Amino acid sequence: MRFFSDNAATVHPMVMDAMMAANGVDTAYDGDAWSRRLDAAFSQLFERDVCALWVSTGTAANCLALAGMARSHQAIICHQEAHIEVDECGAPGFYTGGAKLLLTPGEGAKLTVEAVRQRLSAIRDDVHQMQAAALSITNASEYGLIYTPDEVAALGDLCADRGLKFHMDGARFANAVAASRCAPADVTWRAGVDALSFGFVKNGAMNAEALIFFDTDLADAARYRRKQAGHLQSKGRFLAAQLLAMLSDDLWLDNARAANAAAAILADAAQDRLLHPVEANEIFMSLSAAEAAALRGAGFDFYDWGEGSARLVTSWHHKAADVRPLAAAIAAL
Repeated sequence: MRFFSDNAATVHPMVMDAMMAANGVDTAYDGDAWSRRLDAAFSQLFERDVCALWVSTGTAANCLALAGMARSHQAIICHQEAHIEVDECGAPGFYTGGAKLLLTPGEGAKLTVEAVRQRLSAIRDDVHQMQAAALSITNASEYGLIYTPDEVAALGDLCADRGLKFHMDGARFANAVAASRCAPADVTWRAGVDALSFGFVKNGAMNAEALIFFDTDLADAARYRRKQAGHLQSKGRFLAAQLLAMLSDDLWLDNARAANAAAAILADAAQDRLLHPVEANEIFMSLSAAEAAALRGAGFDFYDWGEGSARLVTSWHHKAADVRPLAAAIAAL
Protein backbone atom coordinates (compact mmCIF):
# COMPACT_ATOMS: atom_id res chain seq x y z
CA MET A 1 0.00 0.00 0.00
CA ARG A 2 3.07 2.27 0.17
CA PHE A 3 4.32 3.68 -3.12
CA PHE A 4 6.47 6.56 -1.88
CA SER A 5 9.82 5.31 -3.10
CA ASP A 6 11.77 2.19 -3.90
CA ASN A 7 14.25 3.47 -1.31
CA ALA A 8 11.71 2.40 1.31
CA ALA A 9 11.47 -1.17 0.03
CA THR A 10 12.62 -4.14 2.05
CA VAL A 11 16.05 -5.73 1.68
CA HIS A 12 16.03 -8.85 -0.46
CA PRO A 13 16.44 -12.05 1.61
CA MET A 14 19.42 -13.16 -0.48
CA VAL A 15 21.17 -9.92 0.40
CA MET A 16 20.50 -10.45 4.09
CA ASP A 17 21.83 -14.01 3.82
CA ALA A 18 24.96 -12.77 2.09
CA MET A 19 25.62 -10.26 4.85
CA MET A 20 25.24 -12.99 7.45
CA ALA A 21 27.68 -15.16 5.51
CA ALA A 22 30.17 -12.29 5.54
CA ASN A 23 29.91 -11.95 9.31
CA GLY A 24 33.28 -13.41 10.12
CA VAL A 25 36.72 -12.04 10.83
CA ASP A 26 38.44 -10.73 7.72
CA THR A 27 40.68 -7.90 6.56
CA ALA A 28 39.32 -4.42 7.23
CA TYR A 29 38.30 -1.71 4.75
CA ASP A 30 38.40 -3.11 1.18
CA GLY A 31 41.04 -5.78 1.63
CA ASP A 32 38.57 -8.55 2.44
CA ALA A 33 37.73 -11.54 0.26
CA TRP A 34 34.37 -10.09 -0.83
CA SER A 35 35.71 -6.69 -1.87
CA ARG A 36 38.56 -8.30 -3.80
CA ARG A 37 36.01 -10.14 -5.95
CA LEU A 38 34.18 -7.04 -7.13
CA ASP A 39 36.38 -6.08 -10.07
CA ALA A 40 36.12 -9.55 -11.58
CA ALA A 41 32.38 -9.86 -10.95
CA PHE A 42 31.54 -6.53 -12.55
CA SER A 43 34.05 -7.09 -15.34
CA GLN A 44 32.16 -10.26 -16.25
CA LEU A 45 28.85 -8.38 -16.21
CA PHE A 46 30.14 -5.57 -18.42
CA GLU A 47 32.21 -7.81 -20.71
CA ARG A 48 35.47 -5.91 -20.15
CA ASP A 49 37.89 -5.01 -17.39
CA VAL A 50 36.44 -2.45 -14.98
CA CYS A 51 37.27 -1.09 -11.54
CA ALA A 52 34.41 -1.38 -9.05
CA LEU A 53 34.25 0.48 -5.74
CA TRP A 54 31.55 0.11 -3.13
CA VAL A 55 30.07 3.19 -1.49
CA SER A 56 27.08 3.54 0.79
CA THR A 57 25.04 6.18 -1.05
CA GLY A 58 24.19 7.20 -4.57
CA THR A 59 25.22 10.78 -3.82
CA ALA A 60 28.69 9.58 -2.88
CA ALA A 61 28.91 7.45 -6.03
CA ASN A 62 27.89 10.36 -8.25
CA CYS A 63 30.17 12.88 -6.63
CA LEU A 64 33.23 10.67 -6.32
CA ALA A 65 32.93 10.00 -10.05
CA LEU A 66 32.47 13.67 -10.94
CA ALA A 67 35.34 14.75 -8.69
CA GLY A 68 37.68 12.82 -10.94
CA MET A 69 36.22 14.37 -14.08
CA ALA A 70 36.06 18.08 -13.30
CA ARG A 71 38.43 20.39 -11.46
CA SER A 72 37.27 23.23 -9.27
CA HIS A 73 37.49 25.77 -12.12
CA GLN A 74 35.55 23.58 -14.56
CA ALA A 75 31.91 22.66 -15.16
CA ILE A 76 29.64 19.64 -15.56
CA ILE A 77 26.70 19.66 -17.96
CA CYS A 78 23.54 18.00 -16.63
CA HIS A 79 19.77 18.25 -16.94
CA GLN A 80 18.16 21.08 -15.03
CA GLU A 81 16.19 18.54 -12.98
CA ALA A 82 19.06 16.09 -12.49
CA HIS A 83 19.42 14.54 -9.06
CA ILE A 84 22.90 16.04 -8.72
CA GLU A 85 21.31 19.49 -9.08
CA VAL A 86 17.99 19.15 -7.27
CA ASP A 87 18.48 16.53 -4.57
CA GLU A 88 22.11 16.36 -3.44
CA CYS A 89 22.44 19.49 -1.30
CA GLY A 90 25.33 20.92 -3.32
CA ALA A 91 27.41 17.77 -2.92
CA PRO A 92 28.88 17.87 -6.45
CA GLY A 93 30.33 21.32 -5.81
CA PHE A 94 31.56 20.20 -2.40
CA TYR A 95 33.31 17.07 -3.70
CA THR A 96 34.81 18.82 -6.74
CA GLY A 97 35.96 21.84 -4.77
CA GLY A 98 33.67 24.22 -6.63
CA ALA A 99 32.95 22.86 -10.11
CA LYS A 100 29.74 24.34 -11.51
CA LEU A 101 26.73 22.47 -12.86
CA LEU A 102 25.61 23.81 -16.24
CA LEU A 103 21.87 23.17 -16.31
CA THR A 104 20.27 22.12 -19.57
CA PRO A 105 16.59 21.52 -20.45
CA GLY A 106 15.12 18.41 -22.00
CA GLU A 107 11.76 16.66 -22.15
CA GLY A 108 11.28 13.98 -19.53
CA ALA A 109 14.52 15.01 -17.80
CA LYS A 110 16.54 13.57 -20.71
CA LEU A 111 19.31 15.36 -22.57
CA THR A 112 19.72 15.36 -26.33
CA VAL A 113 22.82 15.96 -28.42
CA GLU A 114 21.35 19.21 -29.73
CA ALA A 115 20.57 20.50 -26.23
CA VAL A 116 24.10 19.75 -25.05
CA ARG A 117 25.58 21.37 -28.15
CA GLN A 118 23.57 24.52 -27.51
CA ARG A 119 24.74 24.62 -23.91
CA LEU A 120 28.34 24.23 -24.99
CA SER A 121 28.03 26.93 -27.64
CA ALA A 122 26.96 29.44 -24.97
CA ILE A 123 30.32 29.12 -23.17
CA ARG A 124 32.94 31.63 -24.26
CA ASP A 125 36.42 30.22 -24.68
CA ASP A 126 38.13 32.52 -22.20
CA VAL A 127 39.22 32.51 -18.57
CA HIS A 128 36.16 34.44 -17.42
CA GLN A 129 33.85 31.44 -17.83
CA MET A 130 34.05 27.89 -16.53
CA GLN A 131 34.79 25.43 -19.31
CA ALA A 132 32.82 22.18 -19.48
CA ALA A 133 34.81 19.09 -18.52
CA ALA A 134 32.11 16.45 -18.17
CA LEU A 135 28.56 15.44 -19.03
CA SER A 136 26.30 13.62 -16.57
CA ILE A 137 23.03 11.92 -17.48
CA THR A 138 20.56 9.90 -15.42
CA ASN A 139 19.31 6.52 -16.65
CA ALA A 140 16.46 5.98 -15.95
CA SER A 141 15.79 9.72 -15.84
CA GLU A 142 14.21 11.64 -12.99
CA TYR A 143 10.86 11.10 -14.73
CA GLY A 144 11.41 7.41 -15.31
CA LEU A 145 12.39 7.58 -18.98
CA ILE A 146 15.20 5.45 -20.34
CA TYR A 147 18.06 6.26 -22.68
CA THR A 148 18.44 3.77 -25.50
CA PRO A 149 21.94 2.57 -26.41
CA ASP A 150 21.80 4.73 -29.55
CA GLU A 151 20.86 7.83 -27.54
CA VAL A 152 23.71 7.26 -25.11
CA ALA A 153 26.11 6.58 -27.98
CA ALA A 154 25.17 9.85 -29.67
CA LEU A 155 25.98 11.72 -26.48
CA GLY A 156 29.14 9.66 -26.09
CA ASP A 157 30.29 10.64 -29.58
CA LEU A 158 29.71 14.29 -28.70
CA CYS A 159 31.73 13.90 -25.51
CA ALA A 160 34.58 12.30 -27.42
CA ASP A 161 34.49 15.08 -30.01
CA ARG A 162 34.51 17.83 -27.36
CA GLY A 163 36.94 16.19 -24.95
CA LEU A 164 34.35 15.69 -22.19
CA LYS A 165 34.25 12.88 -19.63
CA PHE A 166 30.92 11.04 -19.56
CA HIS A 167 29.17 10.01 -16.32
CA MET A 168 25.93 8.10 -15.91
CA ASP A 169 23.86 8.37 -12.73
CA GLY A 170 22.34 4.90 -12.62
CA ALA A 171 20.31 5.01 -9.42
CA ARG A 172 17.73 3.01 -11.39
CA PHE A 173 20.17 1.61 -13.95
CA ALA A 174 18.79 -1.89 -13.38
CA ASN A 175 15.29 -0.72 -14.30
CA ALA A 176 16.62 0.97 -17.42
CA VAL A 177 18.48 -2.15 -18.57
CA ALA A 178 15.45 -4.33 -17.85
CA ALA A 179 13.23 -2.01 -19.87
CA SER A 180 15.57 -1.65 -22.84
CA ARG A 181 16.48 -5.36 -22.84
CA CYS A 182 20.03 -4.51 -23.82
CA ALA A 183 23.35 -5.69 -22.47
CA PRO A 184 24.68 -3.44 -19.69
CA ALA A 185 27.75 -2.83 -21.85
CA ASP A 186 25.65 -1.51 -24.74
CA VAL A 187 24.28 1.40 -22.76
CA THR A 188 27.52 2.25 -20.94
CA TRP A 189 31.12 1.83 -22.12
CA ARG A 190 30.28 0.73 -25.65
CA ALA A 191 28.34 4.00 -25.89
CA GLY A 192 31.21 6.07 -24.50
CA VAL A 193 30.41 6.20 -20.76
CA ASP A 194 33.51 6.58 -18.57
CA ALA A 195 31.94 5.97 -15.14
CA LEU A 196 28.64 4.61 -13.86
CA SER A 197 26.97 5.06 -10.49
CA PHE A 198 25.24 1.65 -10.40
CA GLY A 199 22.33 1.76 -7.96
CA PHE A 200 21.45 -1.25 -5.82
CA VAL A 201 19.75 0.21 -2.72
CA LYS A 202 16.55 0.96 -4.65
CA ASN A 203 16.63 -2.54 -6.08
CA GLY A 204 16.99 -4.80 -3.05
CA ALA A 205 20.28 -3.95 -1.32
CA MET A 206 20.55 -2.44 2.16
CA ASN A 207 23.23 0.25 1.93
CA ALA A 208 25.58 -0.56 -0.93
CA GLU A 209 26.00 1.10 -4.31
CA ALA A 210 28.66 0.38 -6.93
CA LEU A 211 30.86 2.97 -8.58
CA ILE A 212 32.04 1.45 -11.86
CA PHE A 213 34.97 2.92 -13.76
CA PHE A 214 35.31 1.98 -17.42
CA ASP A 215 38.07 4.58 -17.68
CA THR A 216 40.23 2.79 -15.13
CA ASP A 217 42.66 5.72 -14.90
CA LEU A 218 39.96 7.51 -12.91
CA ALA A 219 39.72 4.74 -10.33
CA ASP A 220 43.05 5.13 -8.51
CA ALA A 221 42.39 8.69 -7.37
CA ALA A 222 38.79 7.77 -6.54
CA ARG A 223 40.04 5.31 -3.92
CA TYR A 224 41.78 8.16 -2.11
CA ARG A 225 38.78 10.45 -2.50
CA ARG A 226 36.52 7.75 -1.07
CA LYS A 227 38.69 7.66 2.04
CA GLN A 228 38.92 11.45 2.27
CA ALA A 229 35.13 11.74 1.98
CA GLY A 230 34.53 9.32 4.84
CA HIS A 231 33.14 6.52 2.67
CA LEU A 232 35.86 3.91 3.18
CA GLN A 233 33.95 1.79 5.67
CA SER A 234 36.04 -0.35 7.98
CA LYS A 235 33.78 -3.39 7.50
CA GLY A 236 33.46 -3.00 3.76
CA ARG A 237 32.93 -6.72 3.31
CA PHE A 238 29.26 -6.21 4.22
CA LEU A 239 28.81 -3.77 1.33
CA ALA A 240 30.70 -6.00 -1.08
CA ALA A 241 28.65 -9.02 -0.01
CA GLN A 242 25.45 -7.17 -0.89
CA LEU A 243 26.69 -6.30 -4.37
CA LEU A 244 27.89 -9.83 -5.07
CA ALA A 245 24.54 -11.24 -3.92
CA MET A 246 22.70 -8.88 -6.26
CA LEU A 247 24.86 -9.96 -9.19
CA SER A 248 24.40 -13.64 -8.41
CA ASP A 249 22.07 -15.30 -10.97
CA ASP A 250 21.07 -11.82 -12.22
CA LEU A 251 19.07 -11.03 -9.10
CA TRP A 252 19.53 -7.31 -9.86
CA LEU A 253 17.84 -7.77 -13.23
CA ASP A 254 15.01 -9.98 -11.96
CA ASN A 255 14.22 -7.44 -9.23
CA ALA A 256 14.11 -4.60 -11.74
CA ARG A 257 11.86 -6.55 -14.07
CA ALA A 258 9.43 -7.16 -11.20
CA ALA A 259 9.31 -3.46 -10.31
CA ASN A 260 8.84 -2.46 -13.96
CA ALA A 261 6.05 -5.00 -14.43
CA ALA A 262 4.21 -3.66 -11.39
CA ALA A 263 4.53 -0.11 -12.71
CA ALA A 264 3.08 -1.18 -16.06
CA ILE A 265 -0.10 -2.36 -14.31
CA LEU A 266 -0.53 1.05 -12.68
CA ALA A 267 0.26 2.83 -15.95
CA ASP A 268 -2.48 0.87 -17.69
CA ALA A 269 -4.93 2.02 -15.04
CA ALA A 270 -3.84 5.66 -15.18
CA GLN A 271 -4.05 5.94 -18.99
CA ASP A 272 -4.78 9.59 -19.91
CA ARG A 273 -3.65 10.76 -16.49
CA LEU A 274 -0.03 9.92 -17.27
CA LEU A 275 2.27 12.93 -17.44
CA HIS A 276 5.17 10.90 -18.86
CA PRO A 277 5.41 7.50 -20.53
CA VAL A 278 6.05 4.75 -17.98
CA GLU A 279 9.23 3.03 -19.10
CA ALA A 280 10.72 1.90 -15.78
CA ASN A 281 9.19 1.84 -12.28
CA GLU A 282 8.00 5.42 -11.74
CA ILE A 283 4.50 6.70 -12.52
CA PHE A 284 3.80 10.43 -12.78
CA MET A 285 0.13 11.20 -13.12
CA SER A 286 -2.38 14.02 -12.81
CA LEU A 287 -4.35 13.81 -9.59
CA SER A 288 -6.49 16.47 -7.96
CA ALA A 289 -6.25 17.13 -4.25
CA ALA A 290 -9.62 15.46 -3.71
CA GLU A 291 -8.60 12.41 -5.73
CA ALA A 292 -5.32 12.13 -3.87
CA ALA A 293 -7.20 12.32 -0.58
CA ALA A 294 -9.56 9.59 -1.73
CA LEU A 295 -6.67 7.26 -2.57
CA ARG A 296 -4.95 7.99 0.72
CA GLY A 297 -8.22 7.39 2.52
CA ALA A 298 -8.27 3.96 0.97
CA GLY A 299 -4.82 3.28 2.44
CA PHE A 300 -2.49 4.10 -0.47
CA ASP A 301 0.57 6.29 0.17
CA PHE A 302 2.56 8.24 -2.46
CA TYR A 303 4.19 11.61 -3.02
CA ASP A 304 2.44 14.72 -4.26
CA TRP A 305 4.50 16.03 -7.18
CA GLY A 306 3.56 19.66 -7.49
CA GLU A 307 0.02 20.92 -7.68
CA GLY A 308 -2.38 18.49 -9.31
CA SER A 309 0.06 15.63 -9.83
CA ALA A 310 1.57 12.69 -7.98
CA ARG A 311 4.48 10.29 -8.20
CA LEU A 312 4.13 6.59 -7.46
CA VAL A 313 7.06 4.19 -7.39
CA THR A 314 6.92 0.41 -7.49
CA SER A 315 9.60 -1.77 -5.94
CA TRP A 316 11.27 -5.13 -6.47
CA HIS A 317 8.97 -6.89 -3.99
CA HIS A 318 5.73 -5.73 -5.62
CA LYS A 319 3.82 -8.52 -7.30
CA ALA A 320 0.80 -8.05 -9.51
CA ALA A 321 -1.52 -8.83 -6.61
CA ASP A 322 0.11 -6.04 -4.59
CA VAL A 323 -0.61 -3.30 -7.11
CA ARG A 324 -3.96 -4.37 -8.58
CA PRO A 325 -5.97 -2.82 -5.70
CA LEU A 326 -4.31 0.54 -6.38
CA ALA A 327 -4.81 0.12 -10.12
CA ALA A 328 -8.51 -0.53 -9.55
CA ALA A 329 -8.77 2.50 -7.27
CA ILE A 330 -7.12 4.74 -9.87
CA ALA A 331 -9.31 3.45 -12.65
CA ALA A 332 -12.41 4.09 -10.53
CA LEU A 333 -11.62 7.77 -9.86
